[in-house]
Amino acid sequence: MASSFRILVVDDEPAQLELVGGFLKKQGFEVVSAESGEAAAADYLTKPLNLEELLHRINKAREHHRLRSENRELREALGARHRIEGIIGESGQMLEVLSLVRRVAPSEATVLIRGESGTGKELIAKAIHFASPRAAGPLVRVNCAALPETLLESELFGHERGAFTGAVAARKGRFEAADGGSLFLDEIGDLPMHLQAKLLRVLQEREFERVGSNRPIQVDVRLLTATHRDLESQLKTGQFREDLYYRLNVVTIVLSPLRERRQDLPLLIDHFLELFAEKNGKKIRGFTPEAREALLRYDYPGNVRELENLIERAVVLTRDEVIGKDDLPLLVQEPEAADSTEKNLPAAVEGIEQVMIRRAMAQAGGIQTRAAELLGISERALRYKLKKYGLTF
Repeated sequence: MASSFRILVVDDEPAQLELVGGFLKKQGFEVVSAESGEAAAADYLTKPLNLEELLHRINKAREHHRLRSENRELREALGARHRIEGIIGESGQMLEVLSLVRRVAPSEATVLIRGESGTGKELIAKAIHFASPRAAGPLVRVNCAALPETLLESELFGHERGAFTGAVAARKGRFEAADGGSLFLDEIGDLPMHLQAKLLRVLQEREFERVGSNRPIQVDVRLLTATHRDLESQLKTGQFREDLYYRLNVVTIVLSPLRERRQDLPLLIDHFLELFAEKNGKKIRGFTPEAREALLRYDYPGNVRELENLIERAVVLTRDEVIGKDDLPLLVQEPEAADSTEKNLPAAVEGIEQVMIRRAMAQAGGIQTRAAELLGISERALRYKLKKYGLTF
């Protein structure tokens, strides 16, 4: 209700204070007014005031406040059951995601998590499981793209002794291992068609057979899935079953790429710095302004996973208590080099390589071992490239 939401109105004109305060009180808000202040509420309007716009901004702030509260409650619930690293952010996109996690977790609904690689789909699956009534049960993960098709069926459903060459003993699959808990199928868009049919049966009938057996096995498993692929396009080309798509797509959670939620960058940067400094036993106080600016400017095509790796690398390599710009990869230091749009791509790549090598050698004082570390390649590879491009230092 509106009366539970307090609004601070700041204005140095008493008449304006009275006008705005009176309007908001009629709308049911609790109003606190002040004639001056160094800081105001979550948003502001310039004069002359548009009262309808004021009400719109307030409702928007209320919704943001509600999502922040849900986010905090979800973190507390997760913290009590299982620590989930990396679910950090206060952008509107992440607050919406965590609000959806909070609402879907207590249910038995199948969840499809979508987003680019590195956006944290597995973390969201963990959050759903550990905030659910199944938290005491197992959470089993299978990457459908990481296993050959010949092994994936056995991995999911198990096999009997003698089912195929090398099957010297019966083996339970991941569905049986997840009984009473949750099964997370990552990269579901890469699941072969014949296994899609078998998965559909499990969802419909809650039973399956091991490879080499006709005996049905019943399981109680909640299915969580994720993909970076365009499943709708796969439907049109016949690569993904339509009936399975609708069974999986009960609740969809979409994770935005990091470049679209830059508001979360400072929180993530500081989180990973603290995490890896403690992990590596290093006392690091922070970043130079130039290093932080470079980190905030970079687009992160690899999303949160790339940021995590960048910070870990910087923590490991730095010799100082403050991480400098030189401790970051060159593509982060000079992103414009990666944005080259020259038509001759091979020449453009070689040009970028030469620029990177020159900068790395300069920063390393001509020491090839140090330059190779900065570039993230072996010293042997660096020597080859120096010879290839005729670079001398």
